Formats: sequence, C-alpha cells, structure tokens
Amino acid sequence: MIELAKELEGVRSVAIAGHIRPDGDAIGSCLGLYHYLKKNYPEIEAAVYLEKIPRAYHIIPGVDEVRHEIPQEIDCDLFFCLDCADEFRLGDAGAFRKQAKRTICIDHHISNSGFGDVDYIVPDASSTSELVVRILEEEKIPFEAAEALYMGIVHDTGVFRHSCTSPETMEMAARLMRRGIDGSKIINATYYDKSYYQRLIHGKALMESTLLEDGKVIFSFVRRKEMDFFDVETSDLDGIVETLVGTYGVEVAIFLYETEPDMNKVSMRSKSLVDVSRVAQQFGGGGHVRAAGCNMKGTAYEVLQQLLAPIKSQLEGGEQ
Repeated sequence: MIELAKELEGVRSVAIAGHIRPDGDAIGSCLGLYHYLKKNYPEIEAAVYLEKIPRAYHIIPGVDEVRHEIPQEIDCDLFFCLDCADEFRLGDAGAFRKQAKRTICIDHHISNSGFGDVDYIVPDASSTSELVVRILEEEKIPFEAAEALYMGIVHDTGVFRHSCTSPETMEMAARLMRRGIDGSKIINATYYDKSYYQRLIHGKALMESTLLEDGKVIFSFVRRKEMDFFDVETSDLDGIVETLVGTYGVEVAIFLYETEPDMNKVSMRSKSLVDVSRVAQQFGGGGHVRAAGCNMKGTAYEVLQQLLAPIKSQLEGGEQ
C-alpha cells in the first residue's frame, strides 16, 4: 500500500497519465487522483495527460482540463502512471517516465512486472480506480474525484458483473457513494447510453457474428470502412465483446476491429475455462484472465486462426 501523503512530501509538480486509447478505468483513475490532489494539495501543480477522451466520458468533471500534448521540456517532481501494464503503452506520455524525478506506478494488470520507482500493483484488484480509492483518505475525497473513480470501477467490472468484483471492490464503491454521487446516472450515461449509430454498428457486429468450436467460441469483426460509413470512433465499439461473451453456451468471445489495412485490434473475453491473458501475451498483448487484448497483423481470418489454436488447447485442457 502506498502512503500518499508521505510520497507527496516536498513535491511541487505532479503529472498523471494512463495508457493509450484511454478507457473508463484509465480516465477515471487519472481524473480521480487529479481532483483529490487539486482539492487537498493546492500547493502542488497537477496535470493529467491522456489521448482524446471518448465522448461517453465527457460528463465526468475535469475532462476539459485533460492535456493532450506533452510539453517539450519536462520539469516534473512526481509522475503517476495509472492503469498501464508497461511503459510502452504510455505512448507519448512515456516522456514523463524518463524525465520525471520519480515515478509511481499503480496498476492491476497481471502482466505488469513493475517499472516505477514505487510500484503498487495488485492483479486481483478489479480496477486501477479501486486501487486509487484505497490510498485516499475517505473523508477528503471530493465529489468530483468520487464520480470519476466510481465510473472507473464500473467500467472495469462491467457494472460489478465480472469475476474481478470482490467484497473490497464493493467497499471502495460504497466509500465513493457516501460522497453523494449519483451512481445510476454515471452508469447509464457512460456505460449503457449509446447513440443511434453506435446501436447500428453494434447490431451489425452481432448479426454477422459466428459460432465456432461447437458453440464455445463466438467471433465478430468490424472493418474500417464500416466504421467510416456509420461515422463511429473506435471507442464506440466498446461493449460489443461483452455482449458477445454473454451468449448462451459461449466460453470465449473474440472481437476484432480494423485499425488500418491488415492490422487489427483484438479484444477477448472468457467466462471460466480460458485464460485469455495468456493467449494475448503470445501475440504481444496482455490484460486479465477474463479480459485481454492485443494488436495483430493479417486478415481477420488469419488472425482468427492464430487465436483459435491456443484457445482450443485451453478448452481441451491443455496448457497453451
């Protein structure tokens, strides 16, 4: 456990960043810590650096204060790296890791071997947002921080449905709710509400999905030209793989979307038999036992065939 007050002694400037293509947990943990520092340590100059924030998260306070450009000259006492399994996934924000006087890494990815001067890595935790709540003084958590951190926990637990949800997770969520936030509003606005065109692309992905391995695996793929046609961003595809894995009889869901010709972002989810993080790691990715991803080159069919081999091995009781 990190003693935050002790880590902040003598600190004048703090930079906070998460992984590229930020999701709910990366955004929630970064903004939650930012608001806490802003409220309780006004003498510290704090800033959050993230890539473009998906529109679904724009109701969270402080999104308009997030910086997207890394300064050419960095003079930073302390860098908080949140929800990032390795320093390469920091993207341009990796410059802080190299130039800040000290780095604290807070994360819950099982593949994170630790790359900070101080590491707080708990693979069993539901989310990085949960870990951030653990290091904060409950009575000092401002409303804005509570909203952001609750949103982060909600997204990485699939609204408290995933196996990573523990009694501690619910206790941390309760701490945030006691700050007066409207949990239902946050869940609906950032997780369930979708635009008409998001619904169309989700529907298309479901309609064109395929069952494989006697119905234990489900697969779907969205092409770049289809995203352009429906005028949706990559973040608008969030939730498709979770819907796929909820199909009766399915153990593993594989969802791809094309990022450029013959290059794909892979998302995988499983229920109980397959460790998809092990599969993802074989292809340079990572994540969690039940939720993982990677980037793979090739046609959708070629990528699918490569993924099916280790998945089928695990389904049959192998160690691959």
